[in-house]
Order: sequence, then C-alpha cells, then structure tokens
Amino acid sequence: METSCPPTSRLSPALIDRFGRRVSYLRLSVTDRCDLRCSYCLPKGFSGFEEPENWLRFDEIERVVAAFARMGVSRLRMTGGEPLLRRHLPKLVSSLSDLPGLKDISLSTNATQLHKHAVALRSAGVSRINVSLDSLDKACMEKITGRDSLVSIMAGLQAGKQAGFDPIKLNMVVMRGVNDHEVLRMAQYCFEEGFILRLIEAMPMGETGRNSQYLDVGPIREQLVRQFNLKPAAAELGGGPARYWSTQDGKGTIGFISPISQHFCATCNRVRLSVDGTLYMCLGQEEKFELRPLLRAGISDAELESAIRAAIELKPERHEFNDNPYKIIRFMAQTGG
Repeated sequence: METSCPPTSRLSPALIDRFGRRVSYLRLSVTDRCDLRCSYCLPKGFSGFEEPENWLRFDEIERVVAAFARMGVSRLRMTGGEPLLRRHLPKLVSSLSDLPGLKDISLSTNATQLHKHAVALRSAGVSRINVSLDSLDKACMEKITGRDSLVSIMAGLQAGKQAGFDPIKLNMVVMRGVNDHEVLRMAQYCFEEGFILRLIEAMPMGETGRNSQYLDVGPIREQLVRQFNLKPAAAELGGGPARYWSTQDGKGTIGFISPISQHFCATCNRVRLSVDGTLYMCLGQEEKFELRPLLRAGISDAELESAIRAAIELKPERHEFNDNPYKIIRFMAQTGG
C-alpha cells in the first residue's frame, strides 16, 4: 500500500548549479509505463519497464519532493510514461500539495485516461495540464501512437476543461512528412477551444527519437506569426523553455520549444526524477544520481539534501543532441518526459 509521511518545514539554501543556474523546477515521473507507443518515444513491443518494487513509494516521493521544496524548488510536474496509469495518483498529489514552498503542481498526460481522473486530480491540487496531441486526424494519430487513441484523448480534453484546469496546453511534436501539414488546423482548433498550443521539435532520444522526422520549428513560427498576426506574449506561461506568441486580442497563444535549432540550456532550471528514484540532470547527457538506495538505507533529511546538492553539481552546461545525437540510448519514457 502507498503511504505518506509528514513533511518538515525548515528552509535550506537554494539549489545553484556550477554554472550559476537556479534549479526551481522538478519533473517527477511516477511510472515509465504507457498505454500508447508514440513513434518518437517508445518502440513497438518494448517491454523493458522498471519492476514495481523499484518504483519510489509515495512516502519516498514525498520525502524527496519535500527536500527539493526546502531548497527552493517551487514547481513540480508529474510525468511518465503516462502518469495516470499510476494507481492512487490523486492521493499522492494531495499529499504533495500540502508541502511548504511548493506553489505549482502540473501534469503531463496523453489524456486517454483523463476522463476518469480529471475531477479528482483537480480537487487534489493539480492546477494545469499539458496534453500530448500530435494530430487531429484519426488515422495519423493511430500511426503515431500505435492505437486508435483520438476519441479517448478528445474526451479527456473536454473532461479537463469541465474540471477547471487552467491553462490546458496541447503539446504537438512536429514531424516532417507526418503531421507538419496539420499545424495550421491545430492552431485554429486550440484558439477555438481556449487551449494553448505548443509546437515541439523531436529530440534524438533513443532509437525512436533519432528515427523521428525532425523539423525546425523556426520557419513554422514565422508562418504562424504572419498567418495570425502574432506578437511576443507579455506574460510568463509556466516555468519551462517555451517561447510564446499571442494573437493581438490575447485570446490565442502558441508556444515554440526548440531544443535542437535554438537550445535553451543557458537558462535550464530543472532536473528530472525517474520512477526508480534516479535523478537525471539533462535529457541530452548521461549524468545521473540514484536516490532510491539511499532512501531505503534510511538516510536523514539532512543527508538527503546533501545528496541532492551533490547531484546538482553533476548538471552539465548543455546537451549534445546536435553534436552527438547517438549518445543517449534511453527512451524518453524511461527518463520521465
């Protein structure tokens, strides 16, 4: 059974890496499993998932997140795999939402299960969601995700709207010759529904990522700026790397995430915690630090903070996706989105 422990409230010095970047954002993977097999994320037939006994328990997750919060991390994003496949997730969210210093809990999901959990997650403390949606065409989505997924995703999106998540961002990985012809249609759909569209370049993580049809989002941005008379957005829309543009009336917004064509490593403010308790400092590098053995050996909160600080010292200056695209062999779902 998943359990939780009471948090401590003392504050510690902020997490600053070797390059002067403040770490204020933790992406937490609660499972590496997914009910889809998106072509850029997990290969068809993949079965090398982490054994459940190696997953961090809820009480272990809460200890780690509490430690990060004491050191100035204020934003937490739940990821996977598909996080909604982790049982009792609203219970975990409810516990984490009570942690001092944690100001924002968000969720990344493919939305196939969202219609079942939207209300409970919103009530537990998730304020906003990102939904992966790469196409509005049924056949194209089946090709990308490996199953007939569009109907369930659209139902999840509507459930999210009704539950009151705000904002709801749609993440579209744009791939040459696969879905790039749908960008305009997707933008119009998001404007009509009140969603924020984010166009993302495919990253060469694992064989699946390298085999995706990479496309520079720069020319797409220029086209959309002209098409919709967009202007740079004035307001911050989350703690991530997207660069946002809005319509003149401010009712439509599109973000562009360009890790390959225009990397944002100089301002990187995040680390990732995988489901097995491994801290990854960068998607495009191998530096990592395993927390699970220390947690299960009974380390104190002070020792846990020291371990996290040691891990942050490993954070590299930047990724090497451009220079060494074959370096990372792990898949995106194994790292945690």
